[in-house]
Amino acid sequence: MKLFGYWRSSCTWRVRIGLNLKGIAYEYVPTHLVRNGGEQFSEAFRKLNPHAQVPLLVVEDQTPPFCLGQSVAILEYLEERYPEPSLLPKTPEARARCRQIAEVVNSGIQPLQNLSVLNRLQAENADAQGFARHFIELGLRSLEALASAESGPFFLDETPTFADLFLVPQLYNARRFQIDLRPFSRLLAIEQACEALPAFQAAHPSVQPDVEA
Repeated sequence: MKLFGYWRSSCTWRVRIGLNLKGIAYEYVPTHLVRNGGEQFSEAFRKLNPHAQVPLLVVEDQTPPFCLGQSVAILEYLEERYPEPSLLPKTPEARARCRQIAEVVNSGIQPLQNLSVLNRLQAENADAQGFARHFIELGLRSLEALASAESGPFFLDETPTFADLFLVPQLYNARRFQIDLRPFSRLLAIEQACEALPAFQAAHPSVQPDVEA
């Protein structure tokens, strides 16, 4: 199994955490999103993922190999193929809430801080940084309210779920955009619990083979 990704890509980071938590061995294939105009736009990469984005999971124990993009789809696939340990809560209501939390990040924050979006805004002479900060803060306020309704060490359960996999990379990005995280005490406590786990530590951008200073 191969995972094509970029060290600082939050979407790739989510999948790294999921693979680590499930104990799934994989080969990491660095894909630089800027060098040479973006390696994800190469003909070879587009043959594997026409959308030209990371992460991309390539499952090689099938003929032909199964190629899958988009972090949500990849994590759902891993959950179905490798159900233990589960990264979703047990009850239908809790599982739905978990997916809601993941989508707050996946749909409501991450695309609006994406480099391609910010570059387009800058090309239109718009305040790209202010735009991203607005939506990051809006999303974090929603997440803080949802997290405050729970009491466990992690977002929804006694063990990590999709909710935690999406939260931790997003907090990292919030710091990159110089967001004041002091109002989000519950989110920071969850982050601290996650970062104590080896699976999260091994997925951190700072220890990836393609990390840059």
